[in-house]
Amino acid sequence: MYALETRKRAPKLVSQGRSLNSVSREMGISRHAIRTWLTRIQPIPRSPACVRCTPIPRAPHDAAAYSYLFGLYLGDGHVMSKPRQHHLTITCADAWPGLIDEAEAAMRRVLPSASVSRSQKQGCTDVKSFSVHWKCLVPQHGPGKKHDRRIHPETWQRAIMDAHPWEFIRGLVHSDGCRIINWTTRVVAGKRKRYEYPRYFFTNKSADIRRLYSETLDRVGVEWKATRRGSETYNISVAKRASVSLMDQHIGPKY
Repeated sequence: MYALETRKRAPKLVSQGRSLNSVSREMGISRHAIRTWLTRIQPIPRSPACVRCTPIPRAPHDAAAYSYLFGLYLGDGHVMSKPRQHHLTITCADAWPGLIDEAEAAMRRVLPSASVSRSQKQGCTDVKSFSVHWKCLVPQHGPGKKHDRRIHPETWQRAIMDAHPWEFIRGLVHSDGCRIINWTTRVVAGKRKRYEYPRYFFTNKSADIRRLYSETLDRVGVEWKATRRGSETYNISVAKRASVSLMDQHIGPKY
């Protein structure tokens, strides 16, 4: 016998787009039991439609959180959308537990009605939010890898990115970027001295995503330079002292 709360919660999770397998694993309940509850109990009201599903579509309520989450998605995220399984996943390295917490918090602020869970893998954690509405909120999803398809934000997404550029940059840097310390040597008064200086790198194979990053850097007054990795231009570098200082104020290292 399962508690009434359990018998209500499991079908509710499925109604949000979760698969029977994922709910079964999370709650320790057999698929058969969940399927029985889905057919026998009274239908549970569906979650309110997202802001993009209303007769007059609107932007998400927490635009700053969306701008950050959109940056994370473009770097290390994907949306799966197929029958009875819809979810947004952001893959985060375990080396930065604070990033994992921020990804989960952003998902909850952007779509409060959706459930969020974590899936541990070797060296990384998948932060997943289950809802059919992620395909509305992230219309750039599609088959194949992001760098093999066009990534063009819609008008309402660009308005959010323009209003919250630093959050968008921060999401991109937290996913596919880093802050490192470079060093060089110079001869001063006959002696060779070592100098160190901080630098930001952003690396992504998609020319569209690199363009969105560099355009947003221009908007906030950060100087940048495209650098090559082998024969391809994959990197965007920020090394000028004033620009690095500006990035430090709004981004800083991962944690």
